Amino acid sequence: MTVLKKIAFQGEPGANSHEACRDYFPGYVAQPCPTFEEAFEAVKSGDCELGMIPVENSIAGRVADVHHLLPSSGLRIIGEKFKPIRFQLMANKGARLADIKTVSSMAIALGQTRRSLKKLGVATEAVGDTAGAAKALALNPDPTRAAVAPALAAEIYGLDILMRDIEDERHNTTRFLVMTADPNPARPPFTSKCITSFAFRVKNLPAALYKALGGFATNGVNMTKLESYMEGGAFTATFFYAEVDGRPEDRGLALALEELAFFTDQIEILGVFPADPFRERV
Repeated sequence: MTVLKKIAFQGEPGANSHEACRDYFPGYVAQPCPTFEEAFEAVKSGDCELGMIPVENSIAGRVADVHHLLPSSGLRIIGEKFKPIRFQLMANKGARLADIKTVSSMAIALGQTRRSLKKLGVATEAVGDTAGAAKALALNPDPTRAAVAPALAAEIYGLDILMRDIEDERHNTTRFLVMTADPNPARPPFTSKCITSFAFRVKNLPAALYKALGGFATNGVNMTKLESYMEGGAFTATFFYAEVDGRPEDRGLALALEELAFFTDQIEILGVFPADPFRERV
C-alpha cells in the first residue's frame, strides 16, 4: 500500500495556499491547518513532510505572523515559490450577478478587489479566510450573496464563478516558502542560483547593526531582505531575519558571515534553497 506524502498549509481547503500546494507539489496530499502555528507544528511533528507557508505579498506586504514564527520554528527552508494571485467572484448554483447584494471574503482579498466590487455596488463582509467564505456560502445558500476566493474553492464547494480574475492589480503575487523538519536537508546543486536565509541577534554595542552588515557590502554580497523583530516585549529591535544571494560556501558570503559573527551573539542558517525563476521575470 502506497502512503502518500503530505504538505501542510494554513487555511480552509480551496485557499490560495492550497492552490500553491496543488500547483507545485501535485504528488502530495495537501493538509489544511486552522492557524500558521498548527501548520508549522504539523511539519515539525512529522505528520506532514513539507509546509507551504506564505511570507509576503506584492500588495499587502509581509505576513507578520509567519515572520514572527520563522526564527524559532525549528524548521528549514528548502524552496521558494511565487504564485500570481487570481480572485474569482463565486455564488451558489443558479445565482445571478444582478441579484448579488453582499460579498464576503478575507479583508485583504476584499481590499485587493475593491475597485471591481465598487463597480458592482455591493456591500462587503470581512471573514477570516477566502476559502472559508466560499465554504460558508455552500453551507448556507443565498442567491443574494457571493464570495471572493480562488478558483479551486468554487471547484471544491460546488459554486458558480460569476466573474473571473477580479483582482485590481495584475502583478498581485504571493511568495511562499517550502519548509521541512529535516535539520540537514540536501543542498541545491552548485549550478543553481541560490538564496541563503538566516536569523541573527546583534550585540548591545553602538552601531552594531551597521558594523554587522558591513561585511556583506565589502564582500559584494547582495542582501535582498532584512526584517527586524522585538523580543520579550522590549521596544528595541535586536533580532533580525535576512536573505542574501548565494550560499554559505561561496567565498564572499563565507567572509561576510565570518565578519557578522564578530558583532552578533547568535546566527542561525534557516535555509539554502534555489531561487525561483520567477525572480528573473520581475
